[in-house]
Amino acid sequence: MTVKIAHTGEVQRFFEEASGQGNAQGSPRLKAVMLRILQDTARLIEELEITPDEFWKAVDYLNRMGTRQEAGLLVAGLGLEHFLDLLQDEKDAQAGLTGGTPRTIEGPLYVAGAPLSEGEARMDDGTDPGTVMFLQGRVTDADGQPVAGATVDVWHASTHGTYSYFDPSQAPFNLRRRILTDEQGRYRARSIVPSGYGCPPAGTTQEVLDHLGRHGRRPAHIHFFISAPGYRHLTTQINFAGDQYLWDDFAYATRDGLIGELEFIEDPAQAKARGVEGERFAQLDFDFQLQSATDASAEARSLRPRALQSA
Repeated sequence: MTVKIAHTGEVQRFFEEASGQGNAQGSPRLKAVMLRILQDTARLIEELEITPDEFWKAVDYLNRMGTRQEAGLLVAGLGLEHFLDLLQDEKDAQAGLTGGTPRTIEGPLYVAGAPLSEGEARMDDGTDPGTVMFLQGRVTDADGQPVAGATVDVWHASTHGTYSYFDPSQAPFNLRRRILTDEQGRYRARSIVPSGYGCPPAGTTQEVLDHLGRHGRRPAHIHFFISAPGYRHLTTQINFAGDQYLWDDFAYATRDGLIGELEFIEDPAQAKARGVEGERFAQLDFDFQLQSATDASAEARSLRPRALQSA
């Protein structure tokens, strides 16, 4: 027998009390959000007939997920971070804000404070035996004119699919740099070809994905923040054409306009000229186009909490 009491006045008043509606202290915004969470959770429990065992198993899961700090990974895997991009895309379209390089998810592995250089940078510390990669491109405005002095904040994984700071075996800021574009809007970086990665096999995100019958793999990719005074901040990433998981990314980050053609070159003469040991290296050209900012707030990245490491 299905019993429903969430809609009753007594229970609604109870949730109003629990969410602080009856006092003048605290945050009105959080109170409104919390009331909705309580009401919707109660309806979900009733409509899906969630058992007490299932409820407390979910509470235990949240405890374990927090201990492992995988909430950012889970919201990406469940498509919620991609949903935020889709929602902002629709808001932009309704406001007539079109053009520019597409946005896509940031992911949970950014670290603030990477070394800053002008024009070009070397991102790797030489300890990863991966294929040398030369990354370059231009940052332009909506009319294709160069944006000088733009900050290209770039980060990616190692050949093991791990990121510095979160992987203590790597040096601080390995494979993380900020590059200021030159007068022609150009940026250049030397690094190594990154690998894709998977969710930790014993982690709480993969635990959920297993129950959903889904894998937890990502294609190889490179993350970017692009910013400049007078332009909208851009959060995006490049995925590599031909990758097995290009259109099967568990985090749903692949989007048209964000696929890079990684070119592998095997030429001893060219390799030597570019300071590469051996004869094989890769290069990737990718340009970014920024939208003009409608107000100063559009120039800034979101206030999402992020890791910070001293140089």
